[in-house]
Amino acid sequence: MKPPTNTLQRSLAEVGQRITDAAGKAGREPSGIRLVAVSKTVNAERIREAINAGASIIGENYIQEACKKFAALGDLTIEWHFIGHLQRNKAKYAVRIFDLIHSIDSARLADEINHQAAKINKTQPILIQVNLAGETTKSGTAPGEAEKLIRHISTLPHLSLKGMMAMPPFFNAPEKVRPFFKKLRLLRDQIKEMAINNVQMDELSMGMTGDFEVAVGEGATLVRIGTAIFGARP
Repeated sequence: MKPPTNTLQRSLAEVGQRITDAAGKAGREPSGIRLVAVSKTVNAERIREAINAGASIIGENYIQEACKKFAALGDLTIEWHFIGHLQRNKAKYAVRIFDLIHSIDSARLADEINHQAAKINKTQPILIQVNLAGETTKSGTAPGEAEKLIRHISTLPHLSLKGMMAMPPFFNAPEKVRPFFKKLRLLRDQIKEMAINNVQMDELSMGMTGDFEVAVGEGATLVRIGTAIFGARP
């Protein structure tokens, strides 16, 4: 196997190896963990380079920024994931672009996504975002409200609920985040055991550059990595 020849290839290879190593320590198959390359503030040309270097999922935080990049990169076969806070008035754009929306946090937002998806005859895959620590600066439904939201979503014909996402509190020590990742996994497992109609609970979107190996150890299926791939943002 030829060694990577450019910075993005090296970065993707290094992150991929770290995911593989973390999966091995947890007794998991690396194929069960997918890398979302978070491209907030990264221009379309550099995203194209990352895709050519092996990135297959691009994660965007802002609708307006994503629309421009989607138009510039529409010739490429990749998945687009929305990982930021989604306002209801941007739902019509989100359903046209994104293969998976990670950040559904209320029944009103779910209703609007369902309404807009119906207009284009699409069943929109989504995750619900859970605010594990009750942080006022972060979006997400409270853990105790998750079941109620999920049961509501299960009645909406143009939504397909795939799992959960969380952004836990920031700590410089990744191991301090572990209890939050574990909490999300246990909540997911609890909901999964309820076998709610039209609800799958297979995905756990958790872990970023500073803590994704711990997230993999606790069951993450989607890790959202920006800085370790594209470098520090300006």
